[in-house]
Amino acid sequence: MNINRKLRFQLLVQNGFFVLLFLLLVILLGYLASQYHIAKDITQANRNILTQGSVNVLKQMNGPINITVFATKDDASSGDNFRKGMIDFVTRYQREKKNINLTFINPSVEPKLAQEAGVKEDGEVVVEYQKRTEHITPPIAEQEMTNLLVRLSRTNQQAVMYLDGHGERNLLGIKNHDLGEFGKQLEKKGFKFANPDLTIAQAVPSNGAMLVIASPQVDVSEVEAKKIKTYLESGGNLLWLLDDDNFRGLNVVAEYLGLQVSSGIALDMASAQYGADARVSFASLYGEHPITTNFMLRTLFPEAHEVTAKGTDENGWKVSNLVEVAPNGWLSAEKLAKDAKPVFNEKKDKRGPINIGVALERIYGKKGQRVVVMGNGNFLSNTFITNGGNLDLGVNMVNWLAGDDKLITIQPMPLKDINVTIPDTDSGRLVAWTVFHAFQYFIPLGMMIAGFYFWWKRRKA
Repeated sequence: MNINRKLRFQLLVQNGFFVLLFLLLVILLGYLASQYHIAKDITQANRNILTQGSVNVLKQMNGPINITVFATKDDASSGDNFRKGMIDFVTRYQREKKNINLTFINPSVEPKLAQEAGVKEDGEVVVEYQKRTEHITPPIAEQEMTNLLVRLSRTNQQAVMYLDGHGERNLLGIKNHDLGEFGKQLEKKGFKFANPDLTIAQAVPSNGAMLVIASPQVDVSEVEAKKIKTYLESGGNLLWLLDDDNFRGLNVVAEYLGLQVSSGIALDMASAQYGADARVSFASLYGEHPITTNFMLRTLFPEAHEVTAKGTDENGWKVSNLVEVAPNGWLSAEKLAKDAKPVFNEKKDKRGPINIGVALERIYGKKGQRVVVMGNGNFLSNTFITNGGNLDLGVNMVNWLAGDDKLITIQPMPLKDINVTIPDTDSGRLVAWTVFHAFQYFIPLGMMIAGFYFWWKRRKA
């Protein structure tokens, strides 16, 4: 093929046109990338995008959020990329909410600003929303930051009151049957606790967000029961966790709510596929209610009882079913011995699904009044709180009772690999040094050497 001047000119025009189109394509892709953000996260804990729970929290925050990082130079923990890591972390939130402002301040250069902000540690982060501030220190995971934003968003600052002195599951307790871990999660979300002594107090304080009655083991005195009923008659909110059909002296309260609890427990034969006993019921069916809106997590309830309530014209309660368990199981008509094998009795037992929780609400004066009764308290205990969506369901209940409906959401999962623990031995440090620097130096250098070798080999061929 002869290459003359005309052909050379045509090739030059074609190549030039190709380069022009390629540059236009690059510019177009750059513009589209700046206008539209699409991210897909394939990491174990979705560490590069926000979970839906965090997105929901941001949606209900109307004003701007100011995040100030007080860090000396770029290093707050003997690392080289602290500033970049914080920018990448906050960017995940900025994608969902545009008016999140991130500022870096060097406390060595601006010591007065750090002192005014109450900063005590290098790398400390101050988050401000609607003139309220909170501090957080690294390492920071999504769960910690979102919990902080929930606390700043919370408008109801009333205390969560809990009944004590009758063997209840304690919200601050550390025993397996206590609710201490659940209480810690509530504290992280901005709730405060109060423990009124109803044997001394004239009445249940009316300035609390709700009263929690968590499975008393001995009878509540008649005096205390009357005070609790009066509290309900006066528009108080209540969370009542029951482990059996014994109301422990609170029969007047149960009658006021039109409440009935089964003596037998729900038996779920499908529990075997999860390696559990039939007395442990699993739930994935939930009622139509703000507490369970878009709630699709599986929850488990050991030895749960059926709960029903009846609203009347006299009391004005609107009743909603919350949780149904054992769709392929049944409700035993009688109490089941621990060693007894579950066998369905066609004449006495009731086929599933079995409802084990109800929510009651009504208008009282100018405000709403809310009650939640669960036929199981064990699902929020220290033993079972981390199973499935138990924690999320419990937090949703408390948020609804407190009137913070907008904060009802599925909580973000904590990262499992936020910290790396290096064994304090010479061999451990050697392995860690080798692994870390292999990706930083050795592997790139090896690829460069391999590339140069193959290029040289082909050049000589």
